[in-house]
Amino acid sequence: MSVSTRVDLALLGIRGDPPVSRGAGAGPSADGHLVVDGLHAAIPRNPLSPYVFDGDRILMDGSETGMTVQTIARPRFYDGHTADGVAYEKIARLHGRDVLATTVVQTCVRYAPDQRCRFCTIEESLRAGSTVAVKRPSDLADVARAAVDLDGVTQMVMTTGTSNGRDRGAVHLARCVRAVRAAVPELPIQVQCEPPADLAVITELRDAGADAIGIHVESLDDDVRRRWMPGKATVPLAEYRAAWAEAVRVFGHNQVSTYLIVGLGEDPDEMVAGAGELIDMGVYPFVVPYRPHPGSLAVEIDRAGPPDAAVYEKVARAVADGLVVAGMAGADQRAGCAACGACSVLPAVGG
Repeated sequence: MSVSTRVDLALLGIRGDPPVSRGAGAGPSADGHLVVDGLHAAIPRNPLSPYVFDGDRILMDGSETGMTVQTIARPRFYDGHTADGVAYEKIARLHGRDVLATTVVQTCVRYAPDQRCRFCTIEESLRAGSTVAVKRPSDLADVARAAVDLDGVTQMVMTTGTSNGRDRGAVHLARCVRAVRAAVPELPIQVQCEPPADLAVITELRDAGADAIGIHVESLDDDVRRRWMPGKATVPLAEYRAAWAEAVRVFGHNQVSTYLIVGLGEDPDEMVAGAGELIDMGVYPFVVPYRPHPGSLAVEIDRAGPPDAAVYEKVARAVADGLVVAGMAGADQRAGCAACGACSVLPAVGG
């Protein structure tokens, strides 16, 4: 599959429902998960796409595309239940072929309409009854053990909605990491949170057993941040930079990452330059396209669509070139979104 075709899939999506898919939530949502030409691919499900997944192949307008497609079976751990009867599927979900992902707190103080990130649907899955508001550390430990034993999961991602506390949700993340680490010592874990006001919490997360961390800014342009994520924009970029620097000190070079979303209005050349500064810090810029998520403000009010394919490919290639020069690869992260790579074309262009 050419890079351009992979870009088209990431932006146009597919018609059809792969066995492993996901609706609204904090991470990749309205996506189907497949392995395409040997690489993880989280592909939007779009009823208007020219690409069709027919259960075994991806076709374009009824014709063969030549892509090698492996489906991912519904995981067996989904059939388990906690001691009080909650389905394991509501505690954590399979992403891609071998990543266990969970949002440990499914609510966010920034979800009010005037504060909410316009691309986010973190609380919509809670309203739909497909998850629970707060995941208990002991339940996550049981689910992780089952996912490893039954389905061969090789890494775990724990993210969280932002809390009112100075830790911004990181303390509960640490509790969850400790419990999973005790139950499944061999499972690499990435945590994701906003920059904590007290940077010592970053060390607490590492001491709890986290292997990598994502501190996601989404854009390095303050005008874009105020427009798309007004709540998060109240945290100055200087706090992000301080948190990234401390995280690199604590977790190590190329074990820290941040999302950069193409299609929010940031100048592409400025994004590439900003990504270069992150790379120089030892932070992996995980460059993804904006994806319209049903239930988000961007879809329901703004009617925002995905970015231009040529722009996304240009940015991804330029960032990948910088990563190659720096000797940084997503696959070298111990766990997390960059290690999986399904939501980005960076793995296809050398990142």
